[in-house]
Amino acid sequence: MHYYQRDLAFIHDQGYGLHADRCAPGILELLSGVRGGLVLEFGCGSGALTRHLLAAGHRVIATDASADMLALARATLGPEADLRLLALPGDPLPAADAIVSVGHAISYLPGAAAVEAALTAVADALRPGGILAIDILDLDFGQVRVGEPPFARVEADWVIITEFSTPAPDRFVRDITTFVPDGAGAWRRGEEHHENVLVDTSRLPALLAGHGVRASVGTSFGDAELPAGLRSVTGSKN
Repeated sequence: MHYYQRDLAFIHDQGYGLHADRCAPGILELLSGVRGGLVLEFGCGSGALTRHLLAAGHRVIATDASADMLALARATLGPEADLRLLALPGDPLPAADAIVSVGHAISYLPGAAAVEAALTAVADALRPGGILAIDILDLDFGQVRVGEPPFARVEADWVIITEFSTPAPDRFVRDITTFVPDGAGAWRRGEEHHENVLVDTSRLPALLAGHGVRASVGTSFGDAELPAGLRSVTGSKN
């Protein structure tokens, strides 16, 4: 399954960068001790958080599983940015002094076992003293959104309509319809089916501790409170 293809990637870039902007100050504060080291970002999307990391002087490898997202990041960040196509949990990760991610990219994996494998890979890729700062969807995310009505947003050059469902306690589904101009005077329609796996985040500190990372689960990055059911996982490698 390929998530965030061309049209949805464009819409996400144009209309949904606020989460990264809000989280950036808190994440940058967490990274204050790793200046000069390597920051690995996964699920970078079109570079909404990446640009904050680069502006703060960090050396960054930014990765995503969507080639269309990376193309937008390249256009935004320029030719010098180190952007790589990478999919968790199978692709190897470079050793890093910090690993960050916002936008619950890890929750797009197919199930809890894949999420745990990805978190294990992330912990193993951190160097001693390295910093972890990611967000992830808890089981609560689905519980508070049961029966959520469809959402539509109309802008001058794009439209998005999203229907939600919670087919299981550990699953939150978005069926997304998009419309963008086709360049010939009409609108091009696209459809994507997204499933987010939800996990019991209270189990994550013990999982990460088994790989040398002291981590805690919270509801914010600094002063930026996260939406209900979205959790921050932050910590450091022994």
